[in-house]
Amino acid sequence: MIGYVTVGTDDIARAERFYSAFLPALGYVVEKYHGDLSYVLPVEPGQSPAQPDFYVKSPFDAGPASAGNGFMVAFEAQSQSQVRALHAAALAAGGADEGQPGFRASYGPHFYVAYLRDPQGNKIALYSSDPNEPGRDG
Repeated sequence: MIGYVTVGTDDIARAERFYSAFLPALGYVVEKYHGDLSYVLPVEPGQSPAQPDFYVKSPFDAGPASAGNGFMVAFEAQSQSQVRALHAAALAAGGADEGQPGFRASYGPHFYVAYLRDPQGNKIALYSSDPNEPGRDG
């Protein structure tokens, strides 16, 4: 099980605008710790923490943050319409489009996805694969 995912940033304020434009709609709340951002799923009293957490931090070595080639974090949305809405919100919050919402021929018939780059260049996917929604071939 993945415990957490971290991406680096050189501008916490820009990163917060971007990630806070869509992660709260997916159930995450933001916590700030030593100037960094932690997006976590709320936990009911007596329940175990839900994973993974998503952290946005300045690099530990104090060097510039850089996006990894081939690295991507994917967040599951509840529906195709939520993918579209969150993609638009993330673009309005400073993200860059890497692939408009839609189906991709190389994935399953119900895999609906949009791709973005955060302000630092990290690649983010927003997807839904609900078999009860219309598929690519239907």
